[in-house]
Formats: sequence, structure tokens, C-alpha cells
Amino acid sequence: MTIAEVLRQAARLVGVSDSPRLDTELLLTAASGLDRTYFYTWPERALTPQVTASFEAMLARRMTGEPVAHITGQREFWSLPLMVDNTTLIPRPDTEVLVEVALTSLHAFNISAPRILDLGTGTGAIALALASEIPSADVTAVDQSAQAVLLAKRNAKALGKNITVQRGGWLDDTWLAHVKSQPPFDCIVSNPPYIDEADPHLAQGDVRFEPLSALVAGRQGYCDLFTIIDLAHHLLKTGGALWLEHGYQQAVKVREYLTLTGFAQVATHNDYGGNPRVTGGYRL
Repeated sequence: MTIAEVLRQAARLVGVSDSPRLDTELLLTAASGLDRTYFYTWPERALTPQVTASFEAMLARRMTGEPVAHITGQREFWSLPLMVDNTTLIPRPDTEVLVEVALTSLHAFNISAPRILDLGTGTGAIALALASEIPSADVTAVDQSAQAVLLAKRNAKALGKNITVQRGGWLDDTWLAHVKSQPPFDCIVSNPPYIDEADPHLAQGDVRFEPLSALVAGRQGYCDLFTIIDLAHHLLKTGGALWLEHGYQQAVKVREYLTLTGFAQVATHNDYGGNPRVTGGYRL
């Protein structure tokens, strides 16, 4: 089969994927090792039977709804190629807004080597993006999942980024005692679980293949968000920033809780689709 003939298989993903052509190109890239620009330059080129067979196997998995990132084992975030698997969330483009907001607040501090904490790091995407933009930063990435910690460490090593990856979390007393004994942080970022366990979207799309522990939180999705806000008072320096990703309907209550607990300059930032997605403020 030629490249053009293979890419026409995108029609089989209509109704399965919101981006059937892109998914098909990404699968063919993984199967062939060719760059996507090659497909447009040489659409008439024939593919080997081995490449075609590998692509067909991947396409069959995608047709069941399995995420492209799980099939290829990779997802790009902040222009960084990250290894992914089914033990963590797949990094989403909208989470890059969290990185952008954190960078803006850090640059305002004008600190040469800021201390940054990423809570619930998963693949390490947020921590690694921040480390790539501020090489002098002291970045600590934390996750309660042993598998996630290993994955984040693998990504850090592959990308040559010097971050500290630890196992622990906002409900881990041992880790909390350790981190509270360290100097306070200039910035805390987190994309915690924030989906209500009754949310029907949990039975749809890519999230069906992702760990519920990284998605679902109690108190209608607010439990972890509020816990991190409380914890941030003990881990941030005076004037330090806290930025949280949350659901598009949660911005008002997150702002209210931040203000109630003593954060200043509380603000919400929209994602690339125009939905309220990142909220935070500065510790008084």
C-alpha cells in the first residue's frame, strides 16, 4: 500500500475519534518511523508489508477507543516528547496553560533559581516543561503512584532534565513531614484529580483507559483541590504562587476557597477552548 492509501484509512476512525486524520498520521509515524511531513511530500511512496501490518494492528486498537498515546507510547507536551502508559494521565494540550501561568508568575518574582513543586506529576509533564524553560530552577515532582514516579524519572532522564522525582503526596504524612522540613517553595503547581465520581464523561473517550485515581475526587470533585490549597499555606514562602488546574465548572468555588483561606490576587485563566481551567493566587 502507498502512504496515501494507508492514510485514507482515517475514514474508519470517524465516530471513534474527534481527529481521525491526525490519529492516522500519528499511528503511521509510529509504525514507519517517518516524519509526518514526509507523508505530504511523498504520498505515492509504497510502504513495506511490515510497516503496513504494524499500522493495521495499531489502527485496530484505536478503533476500540484506546488512546493514540497508549498505542504509540508517546505524547508531546510543551514540545517535549514524553513516554506515556496506562498508569498515568495522558498530558493534555490545555494543561500547557498551567505551565504558561506558572512561568508568568515566576518571571515576575525575578528569582534566579526558584523552588517549584509539582503535586501529582504523573508523566512529569508540568515539572519537565517548567524545568526546560527555567534550567536554574529547583523542581520537585511528586506522585503517590510508584509507577508514575518511575515513568517521570524515565522522562527526566531521556530529556536530560534535572528534576527531583519523589513518591508521596498531599495525603502522605511521611512525605509531608519531609517536605515541610525543607525551605519553602516559590511556586506550587498541580493538575490533581477533580472529576466527580458520578460524571458521565468517565465512561467516554480516552479517560476510560486512564487510572480513576488520577481523575476522580470526592466532594463533587473538590476534595483534592481544597486539600492542596490548605497544604500550600505550609509549603509556600510568603508571596509564593499556587496554580491549580480544575474543571471548567469549578472556577468559582476554587476562587472562593482561595480567597477564604487567605490567598491574594486570586485569578482564573481560560484554556485554549475559552473554558475556565487554571486558578490560583499568592500566599499572604
